Amino acid sequence: LDKVIELIQGLRDNGIELRHIDLGGGLGVRYIDEMPVSIEDFAQALLPKLSELGLTVFFEPGRSIVANAGVLLTRVDVLKPTAHKNFAIVDAAMNDLIRPALYQAEMAVIPTVLPSAGIETADTQAWDMVGAICETGDFLAKDRLLSLQTGDTLAITGAGAYGFTMSSNYNSRPRASEVMVAGERHQLIRQRETVEALYADERLWQDAP
Repeated sequence: LDKVIELIQGLRDNGIELRHIDLGGGLGVRYIDEMPVSIEDFAQALLPKLSELGLTVFFEPGRSIVANAGVLLTRVDVLKPTAHKNFAIVDAAMNDLIRPALYQAEMAVIPTVLPSAGIETADTQAWDMVGAICETGDFLAKDRLLSLQTGDTLAITGAGAYGFTMSSNYNSRPRASEVMVAGERHQLIRQRETVEALYADERLWQDAP
């Protein structure tokens, strides 16, 4: 903001008056154990300087609102322990959530069914969660201490701002469905794509007469 204020003052010195300032985002979210600044503290730090400018202020807090409003659900299809690393192959992949592969971002992974008190579970081990796309970058999480069994459903948190909106059909993978949850109710709001739908707009080459 200090650098932007310098720019605004420089423009004013040259007779260019702005009407508004856009601060973009700036508010972080908790992915695993981060402690993002509160909206109140953020505002208190900026308001004194913004008030002096006398400009209309725009702010884009989208990530802080929707990131943790959504999770990506994925099923453990295969467990592949090795001498050096344990792989949990899941039915989601980098096309469903690109952020870990693209930014090496870490997002929390939570079992959707927590063990009841007193019930023994499989040994907790460090797992890399990977998809079925044959690329080194096809991972959703690394070195996560989890007690896993084939068929378990896991929730990757923080996907509300990065999941479907950044997803793709890479490797001819249909995109996942979207389900909205409100209390005890849930409703399908976007149908799962099909392989047939991916090819629906394609046309075979027609030889010239």
